[in-house]
Amino acid sequence: MAQPTSSRIKRALLSVSDKTGIVEFATALSALGIEIISTGGTRKALEEAGIPVIDVSEVTGFPEIMDGRVKTLHPKVHGGLLGIRGNEAHKSAMRIHDISPIDLVVVNLYPFAQTVAAGADYATVIENIDIGGPAMIRAAAKNHGDVTVIVDPADYALVLGQLKTNGEVANADRQKFAAKAFARTAAYDASVSNWFAKELEKPDLEWRSFSGRLREVMRYGENPHQWAAFYADGSNRPGVATARQVQGKTLSFNNINDTDAAFELVAEFDPAKSAAVAIIKHANPCGVGQGETLVDAYEAALRCDPVSAFGGIVALNRPLDAAIAEQIVKLFTEVIIAPGASDEALAIIEAKKNLRLLLTDGLPDAKASGMTVRSVSGGLLVQTRDNRNADDCELKVVTKRQPTEKELADLLVAAKVAKHVKSNAIVYVKDGATVGIGAGQMSRVDSARIAHSKSKDAAKAAKIKGALAEGSVVASDAFFPFADGLEALIAAGATAVIQPGGSIRDEEVVAAADKAGLAMIFTGMRHFRH
Repeated sequence: MAQPTSSRIKRALLSVSDKTGIVEFATALSALGIEIISTGGTRKALEEAGIPVIDVSEVTGFPEIMDGRVKTLHPKVHGGLLGIRGNEAHKSAMRIHDISPIDLVVVNLYPFAQTVAAGADYATVIENIDIGGPAMIRAAAKNHGDVTVIVDPADYALVLGQLKTNGEVANADRQKFAAKAFARTAAYDASVSNWFAKELEKPDLEWRSFSGRLREVMRYGENPHQWAAFYADGSNRPGVATARQVQGKTLSFNNINDTDAAFELVAEFDPAKSAAVAIIKHANPCGVGQGETLVDAYEAALRCDPVSAFGGIVALNRPLDAAIAEQIVKLFTEVIIAPGASDEALAIIEAKKNLRLLLTDGLPDAKASGMTVRSVSGGLLVQTRDNRNADDCELKVVTKRQPTEKELADLLVAAKVAKHVKSNAIVYVKDGATVGIGAGQMSRVDSARIAHSKSKDAAKAAKIKGALAEGSVVASDAFFPFADGLEALIAAGATAVIQPGGSIRDEEVVAAADKAGLAMIFTGMRHFRH
């Protein structure tokens, strides 16, 4: 049977948790002569506004029971939603059982995710799992040929516009609303299922769903021929998805990817202990620095690779102030992301109209649990977040020489940075800042040599003889399979190394370190980042 091209609305059921705009919407519906049915808090809000409303129990002839758990789960409601208006058998059943059609359903669901985020206890979370709402949404969406379903207050204006103009909602829009409704209930169920998986410490559920809400459709993806969109997962973890963009052009796919990498890295450094700045290019750090002030940290980070920093992303672990803003605008920068900003800093950044500034009102918790998802052909790779670093490890000195206090401090910095560098990763650090980074090479020896080479270039740019890596310490994201990788670090002038250990040739590597007088620490924790 062909679907009708329009649907005249005579009767609406409104039951919302988010009451944004609902009184105004209901007022307009009532003015159009549409009968309104409602439940619980929504009905009370409408009655207080003086809007004629029928309680759902008057429709069903059955009271709400079990603390409101059962109120809309009734044939008088679902028959009114699912009955196909042009189907004679359906019409007959509706007449026999005294079921009146419901033409418009406006439902948004119990605030499950918000309840979880607020840290509610188990029982409270369970009570915020909506049952009747999703059932009505799905019924109305299935029968979208006759019924309009709205799950988002942002759609009220469109519906009212069509009702005032035509007295009905066009089929094409009802189809779009239905698609949105099914996506909404799917996302809602995914959040419930994933909460159970976390509570039960059972991530390997046979079926897993992951969802998000559209933030924006992008001009293109990683490359201009690719479609792309940005979805927020609703976790409210401070970062790109929750940030407020103060100014600048719309973020691109690559901007978002790189900015996320920058902010996750800088969050490894406690702002109460030191200012920290990370400069990122193509999701890899080209410099990370610490200091008493953000200016000190930025200068240290920039010195590591001033060439690659051009057109990069700058992430701060403290609010943007005027002094650091003045320094950043001297070099072309794509994005700045920070926990906040002073008015003076905002005025300075404002002069650079194309510079994107994101403010997050906080740092992401580097130790927070969670899941990461990556697509592969025919499936999804899902894993827990890499939320540990060298501070969580039982450090084991495996060489004859112990690291000095200064070396140990720099080794911990290097290890935190290496965690965020594409594998194979080698990171040289001196005085709390990176002085050479080798990323994404097939050979760890090549990463070591590239990092050393870049430290020579950085020294030349800073008008320093030799290489910045001279006298530095080094972190490797994984073990050295052979001593040749360590020998490359020795040649670069490194004095201490931190690495996971675990190679069958660890003894050979440690012997090479002892021969050169290096200190070496095993963490027992690898940080591959592919």
